[in-house]
Amino acid sequence: MTSIADSALKTTKFSILELAPVREDQTVGFSLKHSLELAQHAETLGFDRLWLAEHHNMDGIASSATAVLLGYILANTHSIKVGSGGIMLPNHAPLVVAEQFGTLATLYPNRVELGLGRAPGTDPLTMRALRRGRQETEDQFPQDVLEILSYFADAHSNQRIKATPGQGTHVPVWLLGSSLFSAQLAAKLGLPYSFASHFAPRMLGQAIQLYRENFQPSEYLDQPFVSMGVPTVVAQTDEEAEYLATSVYLRIQALLTGQSLKLKPPVESMEGRWSVSEKMAVQNFLAMAQIGSPETVKKGLNRLLEQYQVDEFIFTCDIYDTSKRLDNFSLLMDLKK
Repeated sequence: MTSIADSALKTTKFSILELAPVREDQTVGFSLKHSLELAQHAETLGFDRLWLAEHHNMDGIASSATAVLLGYILANTHSIKVGSGGIMLPNHAPLVVAEQFGTLATLYPNRVELGLGRAPGTDPLTMRALRRGRQETEDQFPQDVLEILSYFADAHSNQRIKATPGQGTHVPVWLLGSSLFSAQLAAKLGLPYSFASHFAPRMLGQAIQLYRENFQPSEYLDQPFVSMGVPTVVAQTDEEAEYLATSVYLRIQALLTGQSLKLKPPVESMEGRWSVSEKMAVQNFLAMAQIGSPETVKKGLNRLLEQYQVDEFIFTCDIYDTSKRLDNFSLLMDLKK
C-alpha cells in the first residue's frame, strides 16, 4: 500500500548537481569524462536535470569552465536538461553569460538552463584574478540578473545591445542562494529558486518561507518552485553507506581546514582523523545529507518533504569509487518506484 509520503516522493523532481570531483589517484581528464558518464547515466534513469557548479582554484573540482563542460555534456546526451548550478555572476559580464548560454540553447533547444549565484565561488585572491579590470560587486547582482533576462527575451525595436546568439532564446533562469537575499529577489522577479542546502543548510526554512510568501507570478513562472540541495551516499546497507561517506567527511574536513579537496578513498573509521570541533562542523555542513541504505534514505527524504514541501531535490554525491557513485543515483531513482 502506497503511503501519502511515498506518493509525494514520486511526484517530486529528482535532479543532480555535479562538481566534477577529482580523485587523488586520477587526472582531471578522468573527472570530466566521468561527469559525462554520470550525465548519460542520469538521462537513462530519468533524472530531470543535471547542473554543473562553477568553482575556481580548487584542485578537487573540475567544473570551473562551466559553459564549456556543459557543451561537452549536451553534445553527448539527448534529452536531459543541462545547466549551471550555478554561474557565479559577479565573475562575469552579463552579456558574455547570455551569449554563452544563448549559443548552447541555440544548438540544443529546450535543454539548457541558467542558474545564477551572487557569490564568487572562490577565495579573495582568485576572485580578483577573475574580475581583473572590473569592479563588480554582489550589490550589482539584481541589476545583472535583469540584464541577462533582457538578453534572453525577444528584442525591442530600440534595443541597442543584443546577445547574438541569445536574444529570443528564452533560456530558463533560476536564482540560487544560501541566504535570504536571493530568495527575496527570486520571489520579486517570479523566478524558480534553488537553495544551497547541500553545503549551507542553516537558513533553508526561512528562505523557503520568504520566497513563497513574497512570490509574484511572472511570465517565467505562475507559482513558486523550490529546489533544495541534498548530499547523498546511498548503498545496499547502512554500514556500507557510512563507510563510503568517510570520503565525503574527509573532503569537507579538507575544505574547512584549507587542504587539498581531491577525493580520498574511504577509511574504516574517522576516529583520530578529526577533532571534536571539526566533526561538529562537518555534521553542520551535512545537516541535510541522506546517508544509508535505500530504506533509510527514503525515510529521510520523506521527512525532508514533510518539513519543507519542496518541488525538487537536487542531489550531490562525493563517493570515491565511480561505479558506486553511479549506483548511488540508480538507488535514488529506485525510491520513486
